[in-house]
Amino acid sequence: MEIGFIGIGAMGECMVRNLLKAGHQVSVFNRTRARAELLAADGAHIANSIEGAASNPVVITMLANDESTAATVFESGFLAALPAGGVHVCMATISAELAARLAENHHAAGQAYVSAPVFGRPPAAAAAQLFIAAAGKADALTRCQPLFDAMGQRTFHLGESPEAANVVKIAGNFMIASLIETFGEACALTRNYGIEAAQFLDVMTNSIFPAPIYKIYGGLIADERFQPPGFTLRLGLKDIRLALAAADDKEIALPLASLIRDNYLKAITRGDEALDWAALALVAQEDAGLARRS
Repeated sequence: MEIGFIGIGAMGECMVRNLLKAGHQVSVFNRTRARAELLAADGAHIANSIEGAASNPVVITMLANDESTAATVFESGFLAALPAGGVHVCMATISAELAARLAENHHAAGQAYVSAPVFGRPPAAAAAQLFIAAAGKADALTRCQPLFDAMGQRTFHLGESPEAANVVKIAGNFMIASLIETFGEACALTRNYGIEAAQFLDVMTNSIFPAPIYKIYGGLIADERFQPPGFTLRLGLKDIRLALAAADDKEIALPLASLIRDNYLKAITRGDEALDWAALALVAQEDAGLARRS
């Protein structure tokens, strides 16, 4: 399949490599061209513009936030370049509001839109082990399934309303952030009683919390392994704000999300915005008088 791919960050680079391994022809664009050129040796074509990448029958965007996604689609020739009947697949974490706007504009242009955000960090992306939450028209989802199969281990179809996939992704990231917050607080408690974080992690993940997500994030927190980031703390703040915005739209209270948002802001004022979002755990520990290792 001929594919355009816009946004070659740590996740996008891995995803493109897996598409190429599966035999797809991929044209890549990134504003920092050097990032895209990393994929030339794997067989990717380097597009000179957004429009060049968007001229393919299927175009995937994997950009950092609403602002960069909206600018790419609405402030360039993206919509005009995507062929009639073409499919735009946004695999980034964006707001439900923007997803609905994208679907409306693509429909008006005679194109299809699919939201397909992913769960998984760069190592999972490299191993084609992402979990994909996808929503859009049934024929567009069927058309994209071979691409999802190349990048992930399972795709969850969430209906025809694209924003449904984004709400699931936002809610999932809220749950991960809650895990990080609670593990940070629990470590603050147990470390003040002389129990090392690694020891506490061993007990928890080999008894009542054996889930992989606890082992992954608990390990990062116990080791204070926050660099290089798989997902930055600044992006974590972005996602918790998306959760709060989605809740506001339905007049739903998310008290824990509000607390986590405030702690993200604390972490940023301490200069941690470029660390992995697991560094949120340092806020509770430092507030408890515990020094970080480095």
